[in-house]
Amino acid sequence: MNGNRIDRLRNWVAMLVFASLLSGCSYNEFQTKDEGVKAAWSEVVNQYQRRADLIPNLVNTVKGYASHERETLEAVTRARAAATGMTITPEVLNNPEAFKKFQQVQGDLSQALSRLMVVTENYPQLKADAGFRDLQSQLEGTENRITVARNRYIAQVQEYNVLARSFPSNLTAMIFKYNVKPAFTVDNEKAISTAPAVNFGK
Repeated sequence: MNGNRIDRLRNWVAMLVFASLLSGCSYNEFQTKDEGVKAAWSEVVNQYQRRADLIPNLVNTVKGYASHERETLEAVTRARAAATGMTITPEVLNNPEAFKKFQQVQGDLSQALSRLMVVTENYPQLKADAGFRDLQSQLEGTENRITVARNRYIAQVQEYNVLARSFPSNLTAMIFKYNVKPAFTVDNEKAISTAPAVNFGK
């Protein structure tokens, strides 16, 4: 009987020691920062989806005034299909190759949209269309939200990666497989910074 009590006491003490070790080695901090990265990533994905949802109406509106700009319109449609056709899950954050692919398809869509907006400058009637101007406004707002969401994600990843690389928390990262997460690359930032140029007609 006393032996059982001693065993229970030892187990209880061992659990307390283990819990204190986890706390001391930044395990709980990893949990918090990992969730923060996932939440920031979800917002990035939501804003890109919002942009994708605007494109069909934008393409149809432009087509009504500039139907012979078929190549440009088809390029936007193809780029949107590639972007929305990629399955995005939180696992992407642990797969640098998949993350790079995500950047690529979104960058391609940004460039296609930028070319489309340049084309619209040649059509005064299109630029004067109320529906088109509303879509321009929504697209501009969405691009701003994408930038904000990406910046928040980059900041969250930076905090997480510093924890994963610093001693002694890097030991916890190795034990529990908290790998360094990818962020947006410099080349991708250049593509985003130039696309799409939404200019309201004068």
